[in-house]
Amino acid sequence: MTHGITVISGPAGVGKGTVVQLLRQAHPEVWVSLSATTRPPRPGEVDGQHYVFLSDEEFDHLIDTDGLLEWAVVHGRHRYGTPAAPVQEAAAAGRPVILEIDLQGARQVRERLPDAHFIFLSPPDWTTLVGRLEGRGTESSDQVARRLETARVELAAAEEFDEVIVNDQLGTTLDKLVSFLGLQPAMFAKDGC
Repeated sequence: MTHGITVISGPAGVGKGTVVQLLRQAHPEVWVSLSATTRPPRPGEVDGQHYVFLSDEEFDHLIDTDGLLEWAVVHGRHRYGTPAAPVQEAAAAGRPVILEIDLQGARQVRERLPDAHFIFLSPPDWTTLVGRLEGRGTESSDQVARRLETARVELAAAEEFDEVIVNDQLGTTLDKLVSFLGLQPAMFAKDGC
């Protein structure tokens, strides 16, 4: 079965970005939403490629004009959101649409788009998640601690999703996602992530 709009969520460090990037490479017909954020770019991030980086005023304007499908304050600091118009255009064109968003955003999308499908990407265990998050080297120890606090809440919400996929072996994770989306199987390496 093919799904129009699919939300992929899960805690920071679980591998959402890697999974979605590899899915897009194997299936260019899949349209992946680009989130807007008020946080500054990390080293190597490009505006319009990784995120749409907005000022607080620009983000407020999107909220005021109903231009966001969902938005949230993430990790108690910066706002992230999904611009609505590009998602609606891609879905209307018949493309499979992926929204890679956090738990707060997924809950808002469920309210606005109850026919969307929701996948929770889970780590194999807590120790693996901590290792992945610390191993990224993109956040300070305080930021890692905040993300781990948030992760505990997110992991407890997995039952709210239509499907839970444990990201223990990257190839297997991708195969399950491709099957769920009703896409043609692709050859993914069966290594760990």
